Amino acid sequence: MKKDIILCGVGGQGILSIATIIGEAATKANINLKQAEVHGMSQRGGDVQSNLRLSTDTIYSDLIPQGGADVIISMEPMEALRYLPYLAKDGVIVTSNKPFVNIPNYPEEQALFEELNALPNKVVMLDIEAVAKDAGSARSANVVLLGMAAKYIEILSSEALREAVATIFARKGEAVVEANLKAFDMGGKPTD
Repeated sequence: MKKDIILCGVGGQGILSIATIIGEAATKANINLKQAEVHGMSQRGGDVQSNLRLSTDTIYSDLIPQGGADVIISMEPMEALRYLPYLAKDGVIVTSNKPFVNIPNYPEEQALFEELNALPNKVVMLDIEAVAKDAGSARSANVVLLGMAAKYIEILSSEALREAVATIFARKGEAVVEANLKAFDMGGKPTD
């Protein structure tokens, strides 16, 4: 079994944390993992993207070919559209429905959502920032997004990802762990 995932968003949104959590879960499950270089992290507000490849077999390349991504997990809807050429025909997009307007020519929201909704692929959207606030930790929007995406990752169980959330945030104290677990669980509630 294999799963190719593109993580994308804007610098400072927590893409690296999602990659770290998935990596922790894969390591504990003895799943092979390759991660391509993360681009954009040096500039807060710049685009950030990473390829994660998970497999029970040997992985020979860390780059996902065009048309090969099973899942695009995006902190920002326009960034999800940026990586569409990489999405497989039966791939899934899991994204926030709140744009992060950081450029002057950012598309109109309505046009953005019309384009996403017109795709033949399954598109799952949620106001992850509002859910994170409801969970008690506004900074946990990325973990809400991971909770949303968990069932589409498939090669790792939701429970394995949940345990990895607890492991990764353990050094920050029990309150932070509990807030992130709640965010993950709330993101994992059915949205369709």
